[in-house]
Amino acid sequence: MKISMFHLCIFLLLIGMSHAVDDKCAACKAVAGELEIGLAREKPRNHLDMRHRLDAKGQRQGKLIDYRISELRVVELLDDLCEKMQDYTLRIFPDSHEWYKVGSWDNLRTNKQEARAHSKDISSYCGRLLEETEDELAELIKKGSVKVGDVSKVLCQDLSKHCDQTSVSDEAEVVEDREL
Repeated sequence: MKISMFHLCIFLLLIGMSHAVDDKCAACKAVAGELEIGLAREKPRNHLDMRHRLDAKGQRQGKLIDYRISELRVVELLDDLCEKMQDYTLRIFPDSHEWYKVGSWDNLRTNKQEARAHSKDISSYCGRLLEETEDELAELIKKGSVKVGDVSKVLCQDLSKHCDQTSVSDEAEVVEDREL
């Protein structure tokens, strides 16, 4: 029996979807929680000095850019966000699920292979989420519209629409591993 390339692609797609993120709102809130951590850990920075050229009189020319509205700040906040999501896995309850940050993969008492698969899922989800929202999110960060305590609403409700108003009102908490 010959399998066409089309059928093979469909089969592989279905296998890949078996590990897809089901609850996009919960996953979005976990990504937002990690971004909140990044925002909360930011240290005040000086302006970026872009005055690298000298004019005819030897005076520096260029701009001073406020770090808070700079592209550099956006890059530093978002650049490795999805890699950090590889430290998360999914805890499944009878009526809900919860993404949490694993403190130590060695101390994890659940199926480690399944937990790692979930961490890859949320990392991939994060990549897709940022691909969809990055330009708007970057602009909002530069404008100062994304603040600690507000990330979940901005990212999950306003930009991605992965959560409705009621699900975002119970703010996402980044849950540390409690040795499951």
